[in-house]
Amino acid sequence: MSAEDMQRASWRMAHEIVERNHGLDDVVLIGLQTGGIPLAARLAEALEQIEGIQVPVGCLDVAFYRDDIGLRPVLPEAVTDIPGELDGHTVVLVDDVLFTGRTIRAALDALADYGRARAVQLAVMVDRGHRELPIRPDFVGKNLPTRRDEVVDVTDDGVDLGEMVK
Repeated sequence: MSAEDMQRASWRMAHEIVERNHGLDDVVLIGLQTGGIPLAARLAEALEQIEGIQVPVGCLDVAFYRDDIGLRPVLPEAVTDIPGELDGHTVVLVDDVLFTGRTIRAALDALADYGRARAVQLAVMVDRGHRELPIRPDFVGKNLPTRRDEVVDVTDDGVDLGEMVK
């Protein structure tokens, strides 16, 4: 995906968020550290242009909620910043790449510590398959089938596909 493709996908996803939620009342965007933060900001900008409403945007670091602690180093990326109470709100979790689903499971656990959302939806720029948990995104920029040994890198310049260094 090029930067232009990502912009179009973000714009489409923002329209889908508005449509699915019948507007933006009580919608909160939460970007997952680190890749979901820029995408959440991009979606918030698009939503403001579409609806004229500033949607609250926060960030969530799930490092200590992961189920692979001990298998890989725990490296907290940044401070979690949740914009107010989540009780009764629709939270749209935002991440750059959906792979096994384990990061999203950790995000759901972490989110529960901040309140009981009315609903939780998932927006991802790239869904690459290979799920290990029964998790599916509500809003997808691009479905990109990959091999397990490939790496998907999402930046402002676009989406790159490469191979893992062994």
